[in-house]
Formats: sequence, structure tokens, C-alpha cells
Amino acid sequence: MHLLLFNRAYYPEQSATGQLLTELAEGLVHDHGCRVSIICGVAPKSTACENQPSWVGNPVSIRGVTVFRCAGTSFSKKILAGRICNYLTYFASSFIASRRVKKPDLVLSMTDPPIIGLAALWTARQSQCRFIMAYSDIFPEVSRLLENFSNPLIEKILDQVNRFLIRSADRILALDDDMRNRLIHEKNARAELISIITNWADTEKTYPVSKRNPFSEQHGLADKFVALYAGNFGASQDLEQLLESAALLKGLPDFIFAFVGDGVRKEALQNRARTLDLSHVRFFPYQTKEALLGVYGAADCCIVSLKKGVSGYITPSKLYGVLAAGRPYIAAIDATSETSRIALQFRCGLQAAPGNAVDIAEKIRFLYDHRELCKTMGENARNAAFGFDRKKVIQQYHDLFTTMTATAAPN
Repeated sequence: MHLLLFNRAYYPEQSATGQLLTELAEGLVHDHGCRVSIICGVAPKSTACENQPSWVGNPVSIRGVTVFRCAGTSFSKKILAGRICNYLTYFASSFIASRRVKKPDLVLSMTDPPIIGLAALWTARQSQCRFIMAYSDIFPEVSRLLENFSNPLIEKILDQVNRFLIRSADRILALDDDMRNRLIHEKNARAELISIITNWADTEKTYPVSKRNPFSEQHGLADKFVALYAGNFGASQDLEQLLESAALLKGLPDFIFAFVGDGVRKEALQNRARTLDLSHVRFFPYQTKEALLGVYGAADCCIVSLKKGVSGYITPSKLYGVLAAGRPYIAAIDATSETSRIALQFRCGLQAAPGNAVDIAEKIRFLYDHRELCKTMGENARNAAFGFDRKKVIQQYHDLFTTMTATAAPN
């Protein structure tokens, strides 16, 4: 079975979608004997990667996956015109790359960038094979969270592209029930065409480690109660409210609120923390997956947050790493979300009202005051993680692909 996957981010890109797509592709190759081709963007300049193309590179094999890297412009994402140009030039080069791929049996597109599904759909129809549209986020709603990206015309175009792809797809993948409902009720997707396949964590590589570990010892966290936010510092996570929650807990003995990661909002948050003189708030740079074991180990509880009303348009993939690391979490996110449901169902987390700094601070203080409960909830989180293990979820993808390729594609 030859699978062709479209997404800008791929190894060695460290974004969530890049890491997940890499694990999916390699799992399909090594565990299921599939032949997988990827049409993706160039690797970040900060990473060592050979054969970076000036437009469309020759295919290279990376751990058994055939990778076609497509270049485009690299203007600042903070400028609307620059972001659009980056989208369009990568989109054009992906069309060219698709002509170099031997006939696939199935084509799947993710949503980075949101128009890439058009190139994937065209390739599927030319190859007379089935097309799957896999949603990791929904546009144009997500674009409204981006700074300097609010434009009625662009939003209308993205909405029309999205609806066209939904009408044209042979199968639609959503990450949870909330996203499925958004697609059905807001985008007119046909319910019978939607399958839910969640994100995942590799429970063999991400697992609970001791509170006292090299990371916590190095940074003086081993003897503190640590509330952790680890991930992207973007507009959707509502990190300003988390910082306000931290401010409400100022003066709590042996308490640290740790922010780990990078993103467009990080500098503003650091400046705000200095203005408020929040000495108990610590910022750390992005950590590799291997280093995250120690980061999670240092944490007594984690925070998974999204702005109010955003759930279903975006699903935080960091949740599954938190579960695998065996740490309780506070779901500062809409109560209808998968993140909140898992917290309550498995008794591994607490629900907090999104955007409500007081409620978030109260939930952190509750866990601070109930350390044994924290440990129990962490054990529950680890047990829950096995239901979202990488091998189990990739098996679901393989089963779906096998079923879809067993029948002829529409003309």
C-alpha cells in the first residue's frame, strides 16, 4: 500500500504536527509494511538537514520514508502579505513535487498550510485514488487567532476552500468529538464520512521519571511545587491568563510556575512577569523530546489551556505527553473538549474555566494543598495514556487505509 501524505511540517521540524506526522509515517513503514511518501516543506534553518532544495528537491529516504521537500518564500509570518506569499509559493512547489511521486493508492492531507488540501485532492483525482482530509485545526476560525491576520476577504477564501475540501473528501478525520461536531454543524460535513482518530504519545519513550532528576536539580525545582506549562507560546493558549493566575499565587511558599517553550507571545509574557515582579515565575527555552522527560518529572501538575470558545477548532496535542509522563493536569479549556472529558473520566485532572485566572489559580492551589491526591491523579494519567499509545492509534490509521483502498475510488 503506497500512501502519499501532504503537510508542510515534517522531520526534523519540532512542531506538534511535524512530530506526529513523522511518527505516523515511520510507524506505517516499520510496523505495517506500507510505502510512504511525504510532500513537505524545507527543514528549519536551525536544524541540520541535507539536500535543502531551492524549489523542489529530489526525493530522499529518511528512516524508510520517501521525502520530497518543497521550498517557498520565508517572509515574516507577522505580516499578512508575507504569510500569504509563503502559503502560495509552498503550495505551488507541492504541485510540482506531486508529479514526481509514483502513483499512490491513497492520498491524505493535513492542514498546514490550510490550502494544501487542494494540491492533495488534485493529486488523488489524477491518480484515481481516495482522498482523506485530516483536520488538526479548522480554518478560517484559527486564522482569527493569528496576529495581523484578520482580513475578511482572506477569511472568506479560507472558509470556501475548507468547505470545498470537506465536500470533496472521501473520508474526513477529526481529532475528537468536539472537532467532529464543529465540522458537521458549522461546515456541513456529512457525519457518516467522519472518523475520529486522536493524537497520541509514545508510552515507551515518554514515561514517569523521578521528581529529583537532572533538570529539576540543575534549575532548583526538585524541592518546589511546580505548576508547568510546556508548549507553544501562541495566541490560542491564553497564556496571559495563566500568568495572571501565577500572580494570584505570589508568595505561596516553595511554589514555582514554569513556562517551557517558545513562540510569538513569549517575549510579551516575560516582560509582563518582570513588570509584576513575579520572581516565582520561571521561563525556560524549548526542550527536546528527550529532555522533556525531566521537565515533566519536575512538575507536580501541568496546565493545558485554550482560549474560551476555541476548543474543537484546535485540539492541544500536549495532553497526551502529559498523560504518558504520569502527571495530573488542569484543563483550562471548554468543558466540552476531549481534554476536559479525559480529566474527569480518568480522574487525572481538574476542569477550570478557560480565561478565568481566579479559577485556574484556585485549582492549582487545591493540588498544592493535596499532594497525595496529585500522586494518585498522576498514576491515573499514566494508566489513561495507554489508551492513546502511538502503536494503538497508528493501527487505527492503518485499518482505515486498508478499508478505503479495498474499494475502487470515485471517478
